[in-house]
Amino acid sequence: MSELATLQSAAYVAQIVGVVGTLTAAFIAVRSYINANKRAEEARKKEQETRERELETRQAQMFMNIYDKTVSKEYGRSYDKFMATPFRNWPEFNKSFEDTEFNDAYWNTTMFYEGVGVLVREGLLPIRMVALLMCGATRSYWEKVQPVIEEARRATGFRRWYDGCEYLYDELMKYIMEHPELDTKIETQPRELRQVTGGTPQ
Repeated sequence: MSELATLQSAAYVAQIVGVVGTLTAAFIAVRSYINANKRAEEARKKEQETRERELETRQAQMFMNIYDKTVSKEYGRSYDKFMATPFRNWPEFNKSFEDTEFNDAYWNTTMFYEGVGVLVREGLLPIRMVALLMCGATRSYWEKVQPVIEEARRATGFRRWYDGCEYLYDELMKYIMEHPELDTKIETQPRELRQVTGGTPQ
């Protein structure tokens, strides 16, 4: 009887040891899985942070390139020439290209805004940077040329002409609506005078 009891006890102990061993192995496996997932998540976060820093660096570089362009004498002359050239419709605008200075000014300004529009559309340049750096110039440019371009698109069938410029302007105006403190529209009355007369800004 005592031998049978001993055998049974030994069997119970063996079962218990087996269960404990299985549980321990399972615990170790689960713990390893959790640690592996944690390391993978940390690696993903680090990679994401690295990508974000690289994007911020590229955006800063592009911003400085755009800044350098906008403050250059060549661009300033081109912008002024384009804005000072009168045209009310597509035929007048088209005739302006007979002036070689206008032709150069057109390409120098239009392709600049087209390029900035592409950068904004592709998420490579935040529209806020455009609003802070060249809000007024962008608005003035597109508002001058928009009626003529709409006529030109109908006349030529080229619907995407100035597409980048238009997109840039639209996104800029949306951003200004959300951030009115960046609005560049010139007020007809000085702020101090409005406070006295109760005038409304235009």
